[in-house]
Amino acid sequence: MKASRTAFIHCPEIEQYSYPCECPFNTSRAGLARKMLVSMGLLGGPGRGEVAPVPATRQELLTFHHEAYLDVLEKAPQGFLDIQGLFMGLGTPDTPIFRGLYEYAALAVGATLTGAKLLLAGDTDIAFNPSGGFHHAHASYASGFCYMNDVVIACEHLSAAGKRVFLLDIDAHHCDGVQDAFYDRRDVMTLSFHESGKTLFPGTGFEDEIGQGEGRGYSANVPLPAGIYDEAYLRAFKAVAPPLIGAFDPDVVVLEAGMDCLAGDPLTHMALTNNACAEVVRLVRDMGKPLLVTGGGGYQVQNSARGYALVWVVLCGEDAHSADMGLGLGGVMMETSDWMGGLRDRQIVTAAARRAEVDPAVAETIEKVRKNVFGYHGL
Repeated sequence: MKASRTAFIHCPEIEQYSYPCECPFNTSRAGLARKMLVSMGLLGGPGRGEVAPVPATRQELLTFHHEAYLDVLEKAPQGFLDIQGLFMGLGTPDTPIFRGLYEYAALAVGATLTGAKLLLAGDTDIAFNPSGGFHHAHASYASGFCYMNDVVIACEHLSAAGKRVFLLDIDAHHCDGVQDAFYDRRDVMTLSFHESGKTLFPGTGFEDEIGQGEGRGYSANVPLPAGIYDEAYLRAFKAVAPPLIGAFDPDVVVLEAGMDCLAGDPLTHMALTNNACAEVVRLVRDMGKPLLVTGGGGYQVQNSARGYALVWVVLCGEDAHSADMGLGLGGVMMETSDWMGGLRDRQIVTAAARRAEVDPAVAETIEKVRKNVFGYHGL
């Protein structure tokens, strides 16, 4: 496979914004990931580099969001939150009001859009915005730490340029906002691997959610049991994702790579290591399609930042190099107490009892997805 040109979308300005300290969402993850990569000499180099994002314009935001909603988002941090804003989901513990809310969200959307524009212009093959992935935001409703949906807006931008888009989401939470946006369309197909809605917010994303009307068969969901481990996760991924991506044959793949699927995340119940995430990224990268990657959830900050750094390294084709990163590299261990062996997590031994509980549920889910969706694609 030929080397790909890769772009890391980030700027110092995006690091100045933060959610309230009591909120689990921490905006520092992208900057920490960048710091790790710089300390290891892995951010730049031949065919790779950093690109500063441009904030999304009001016109670009209006390709998905309603104008009245954007007006409320802009005014709420100034103290103007009325009953309309409350009905739009604002002011909850999951969607707090904070200074710079509108500017931060517009810049995060703009970063993902910057990546999409680089792909369309042919200036890069792979673009990564670790500050993106706000997949719970709806057209006029904030939810799950998400105010503006950069994923939907980027997919809309790519689709408007005539591209067939495949959205793959591996965040622990179901991409309800993205699925709803494209549920009756077939130019953008969505596939989500997530912890089952039986045990996790937002309580959606079951196997029978497959789209409607023209979009029937173009939404697919793989809800996974709590406690799922690397081997079982990759078994499900390989059984579902490559066949569907191959059959859909997209012009662009958009990958939402949330890190809240990692073991130890305080808000979720999956038991993956970042090795599974790295393997997913490698498999998607090796399909050779233009690739737009975003961050997403991840509430153990150091683990999430290290996971995003590993995503970048794999996107750049440095798989073996990242696996061998050991002690003595200084920056990669900074402020990290959980693991001192480089970007990759140590392997977790899965008990036989856990396997016996997880494996049948995964097998059942795979069979349901095949039965519900594969036929629409000649599989």
